[in-house]
Amino acid sequence: MAVISVASLKYGEKLSESVVTRFGNTLFHKGKIISDRDIEILRAFLIQNVSIETKSTAADESSDESKQMEDIQVSTIHPFITEYENMLNMLKQVFKLANASQPIPMMDLRNRLQALINHIDYYNLLSFSAKNWHLQDFIYHNSIMVGLTSYQLAKWCGMPEKDHMQIALAGLLHDIGTMKVDPAVLEKKEKLTQDELEEVRKHTVLGYNMLKNVPALNEGVKLCALQHHEREDGSGYPLGLKGDKIHPYAKVVAIADIYHAMSNPRYYKSSVSAYLVLEELQKESFGRLAPTIVQAMINKVTSFQNGTLVKLNDGRVGEIVFADRSHPTRPWVNVNGTIVNLVQERSVYIQDVIQ
Repeated sequence: MAVISVASLKYGEKLSESVVTRFGNTLFHKGKIISDRDIEILRAFLIQNVSIETKSTAADESSDESKQMEDIQVSTIHPFITEYENMLNMLKQVFKLANASQPIPMMDLRNRLQALINHIDYYNLLSFSAKNWHLQDFIYHNSIMVGLTSYQLAKWCGMPEKDHMQIALAGLLHDIGTMKVDPAVLEKKEKLTQDELEEVRKHTVLGYNMLKNVPALNEGVKLCALQHHEREDGSGYPLGLKGDKIHPYAKVVAIADIYHAMSNPRYYKSSVSAYLVLEELQKESFGRLAPTIVQAMINKVTSFQNGTLVKLNDGRVGEIVFADRSHPTRPWVNVNGTIVNLVQERSVYIQDVIQ
């Protein structure tokens, strides 16, 4: 064991003792392999020194380096990541088959989705970031994340268990109609013209037509492709449906779709902080989105324990020390001894959850 300054700390070194903040919260646990981001966090918390493991001989050093690489690989390769990549590859094939009017292998798709959901405890919609993200694959990533988030929403809202997998499928396939929209329009970086906007909106009807004759799908999954842009007050499209005329699956998927569409980068816009998206969903729940579903989502994902590490939009890193349930997206954050009340300081918000 050796005590070294954070300034001398290097990527890949292993902590021999846990790192504790001056307020008594554990920042990193013993045995953690240090990344470049971890070094930034240590600096942000004004940690001066840490204890790391040392190597007594050249042989030990070689062995330790191999062990470190194994630890890094084990810590970064999780079954969820593997299943996510499998789902991504399969979904690309499914969308191509559907676009070519070929049969969709529903049993294989359902089994692949179930394999991913088996590891859903690893999935945190506030902090999850897909590996090897490319803008041209947005529709596939978005579809998978909407499927996973819809599954979680169905559980959080107390929907019957028999609906959980169906809602996940509905989220997975809700945007399948975009396969028949001109890619040049979908990938346009400037604001769409009215004609282009109307073409994009056709993906709802196109998607329903692609799914309506698939016998292995229930009617709710099919209607979700048609109705996921409908709104409670009738302001949505393509039919301007209101309230109970919208299928419950579509109400769930609509909220998940808005969340991921806003919080991930697109060709024509940058990503928005997940917390600002949650605030926007809360505003939309007063008339346009199902309020009970939105509130269940916000309550669940903002239920942080004190000591959760977050990064603010101004670059500062701190610990959540108090969460006012009247303002769930705006807790109090301790930044090196200074309390930042996000309810009062409206220009400051949480950019990322670190831990």
